Amino acid sequence: MIDTDPLVPSIPWLKTRRALLAIAVLASSVAGCAAMYRVTSSLALGWQISMLVLFALTFTWIALAFWNALCGFVVCALKLDPLSLRRLNHEIPNARLLVSRTAVVMPIYAEPPVPTFAGLEATCRSLMQHSLGDKDANEAAHPLGEHFEFFVLSDTQDAEQARIEEAHVAALQHRFAGELAIHYRRRPNNQGRKAGNIAEFCRRWGRHYDFMVVLDADSLMSGATLLRMVQRMQRQPGIGLIQTVPMPVGQKTLFGRFTQFASALYSPMLAAGQSFWQGDTANYWGHNAIIRTRAFMDHAGLPTLPGKPPLGGEILSHDFVEAALLKRGGWQVLLDTTMTTSVSRHDPYVSASHNSFEAMPSNLLDFAKRDRRWLQGNLQHLRLLSGAGFHPLSRLHFFYGAFAFLSSLVWLGLLLCTSVLVTYHVLGDVTGKTLPQPLSLGLLSITLGMLLAPKFLGLGLACWQTPYAFGGRLRLLASTCLEMLFAALIAPMMMAWHSLFIINVLLGRSIEWQTQPRGERSLSWRETWQHTGWMTLSGLLWAGVMMAFSPTAFGWLTPAWLGLVGAAPLVKYSSSGTWGGVVLHRLGLLQTPSIALKPPLLDKFETLVASSDVCPQAPDTQRHFPLVPLLAERVGEMPCQSFKYFDREALVTSSATIKEPS
Repeated sequence: MIDTDPLVPSIPWLKTRRALLAIAVLASSVAGCAAMYRVTSSLALGWQISMLVLFALTFTWIALAFWNALCGFVVCALKLDPLSLRRLNHEIPNARLLVSRTAVVMPIYAEPPVPTFAGLEATCRSLMQHSLGDKDANEAAHPLGEHFEFFVLSDTQDAEQARIEEAHVAALQHRFAGELAIHYRRRPNNQGRKAGNIAEFCRRWGRHYDFMVVLDADSLMSGATLLRMVQRMQRQPGIGLIQTVPMPVGQKTLFGRFTQFASALYSPMLAAGQSFWQGDTANYWGHNAIIRTRAFMDHAGLPTLPGKPPLGGEILSHDFVEAALLKRGGWQVLLDTTMTTSVSRHDPYVSASHNSFEAMPSNLLDFAKRDRRWLQGNLQHLRLLSGAGFHPLSRLHFFYGAFAFLSSLVWLGLLLCTSVLVTYHVLGDVTGKTLPQPLSLGLLSITLGMLLAPKFLGLGLACWQTPYAFGGRLRLLASTCLEMLFAALIAPMMMAWHSLFIINVLLGRSIEWQTQPRGERSLSWRETWQHTGWMTLSGLLWAGVMMAFSPTAFGWLTPAWLGLVGAAPLVKYSSSGTWGGVVLHRLGLLQTPSIALKPPLLDKFETLVASSDVCPQAPDTQRHFPLVPLLAERVGEMPCQSFKYFDREALVTSSATIKEPS
């Protein structure tokens, strides 16, 4: 479907959408706080204020998630584009419509070579295959090499690892010789980490290209998705960035299968809800996205924050900030949910081609370590809330990203306050009053209902539209119940970890941003107990105190203390590939569209991984090939932006004319 306005995507009633969402969230929050005020009316003023503040923050967060999910549910149920509100009409991209040049860049840092380069090759082959599929009878395929070039941007500091990377890239260059250009560049240092890596590429080669597709080392993207993104950027020169919704795939551990299933079931709906009200001020997640190179170079140069780490120095979670800077510069930032996997047995082209995938940590410890890095970066964003010229929604993204972790500390505070108040009441508090239990139970029921509603909405949507993609309705229902139970058990653990991480950051303890583990890893009991033993002991103490003073409170707080008590076995057994990859697979549980429909892109990736020679000296069947030299540089400026000063009048003057792609 082509928008009527060639410059600006059609996003009707955007201000109205945002206003209605804000009213719904605020009304829900006020009603919840009013009920909580009545519940706490018998408490001393200090306790009442503390409880109300903690509850207001938690309930508002839950209300926003609820209304966002409801928006996404309606949009997906009606099969509408969340931006234009038109009926979805999946266009088939055509390579012959390309008039631009795109660099597909993959920043890497000491990544495992076999899956990394197998993923890159699978993406390249999908693009070439799509080009062949476009040709007519008696007609040559469209030469995509004129429009796409691939860059492996290495920050690897170990010389031996770098030599292995060079050998793999040289082998890829040999296999795609005359079809696609694949380049390899290694920096002598990793200054600025991933953001610095991409910025350095932009300064040296960015002016060669109209667009830049950013992939992570574990990203997979089909040729159809690449072409659709480029063609939309060509049609609408006002767009600065389009973010797709990457789906986790390839998981075999129990934890990986649970999170993969949850993402497949809920993420498309939740992303559609976000796109519905965020409109042209969406966020950037750092990968599986396309960026207008000129806009990025002009407006997304990152300065360093004053002060020392962890809250000062280099900006770690750079993607949120780059999206905000692009929007501040007058460019639209979109979350396009229509490019996510569309599962349809009646449209094999759509189900097989429009794919955007990623990998993820295979166990809870690695998942928590990744959150530790993200937490430090997202807390830095709180310093940018008053930044000059930012759109109000960009400021909301900054707060939203930080509160995603701070909410754990707020929730912990609310639970501890409740526990202390129950203990005081049993010991004979000076108020001498009892809490209004019917109202308390009603408020608790409403809160839990809103908290679980997104999961039930996702389940209902899948049961109605695509049950076959999850193994059928019965297996889908059983899998969802298991996922909800697992999510409830690990939530207290994540609360405890996040709270500990926040305290460490506030104490000034910074961490290095290292490569995240991407492969399957089963944990030992020793490693598990080392990281979760304190949770089990804390959970036992908490449960014992509550049981001694108030069996009723003990029952109410079971979801919180039970997850802590069972932390060690949960972490240990959820890292098992036997339970996840064998037992559940045989039972047909936790199936996802990537498993049930198996897109060709994933088939090709798995074949390449299985057939790759892991010997570093011979990544390409015992043969060596010379590394092709880099193309000539075309140096351009990427000035650092200021968070204290922004000249909007100069921006309007410089943006008066929107240029077509060169």
